[in-house]
Amino acid sequence: MTFNATEPGSNEHAMTLAQRLQQPKALLAPGVYDALSALIAEQAGFEALYLSGASIAYSRLGRSDIGLTTATEVAQTLAHITDRVKVPVIVDADTGFGNALNTQRTVRDFERAGAAMIQIEDQTFPKRCGHLDGKGVVPVAEMQGKLKAALDARQSSNTLILARTDALAVEGLEPALERAEAYLACGVDALFIEALRSPEQMQQACAQFAHRIPLLANMVEGGQTPIQSATELGELGFRIVIFPGGTARAVAHTLERYYASLKAHQTTLAWRDRMLNFDELNQLIGTPELLALGKQYEGQ
Repeated sequence: MTFNATEPGSNEHAMTLAQRLQQPKALLAPGVYDALSALIAEQAGFEALYLSGASIAYSRLGRSDIGLTTATEVAQTLAHITDRVKVPVIVDADTGFGNALNTQRTVRDFERAGAAMIQIEDQTFPKRCGHLDGKGVVPVAEMQGKLKAALDARQSSNTLILARTDALAVEGLEPALERAEAYLACGVDALFIEALRSPEQMQQACAQFAHRIPLLANMVEGGQTPIQSATELGELGFRIVIFPGGTARAVAHTLERYYASLKAHQTTLAWRDRMLNFDELNQLIGTPELLALGKQYEGQ
């Protein structure tokens, strides 16, 4: 079957993701924020990608992850990515961008754009990065309604729904685990307990859920959760490991130094050994193949 990102129910990528999550080895999904970062990550050999809402805010808006991005901006970014890469994409849908009906529209739009898994969280709006202070969470029943709406909205059961709770920072660990139980009861495909604070909390979450449903671990450099490798997290019981904002932080670090060098030297010569040249970049993005394809249609 040829995948068509605009055809509901044809999400072949999500079927591959569902099958992959049956394997014991944790799935490591790096954060991406546009088609170029996704292409390079795919070429590096990753089996799945994570489209970070925070990184879309950073890269498209130059703003913080405090609920400023829209569902349309995320869907457009997702569509560009799935048009360019073949590996499955897990996409951050924030709070569903509204109530249960908004969540349904978000799921339909993201599924059409090629999402393999759609993540929905229980924060109040406007949401904020899961590792920032000052978050709020909606009532459990409201979040259950959103999750049931999301499950009803998808055209294919192969489009997976990931439920995230941010309650640990607001209500504590035990209420967060209770929320995760309530969301699991809705029939979601994976769980994400955000900003676990210690190895002990991570072990407790895995002891309660890892044998029943795929659990996601979120690694944020400088965040609340201790950074561990995907191998270590897999041994704990996590099935999905994401480093969502690391890509944007690495790019920002590089750009700071690149622009400082260009300003100081008035040329890129000092950076030539840390850059792709014109031909190398065109090779990476497949320009020769694209031009060859175009020639096939000349004179038709």
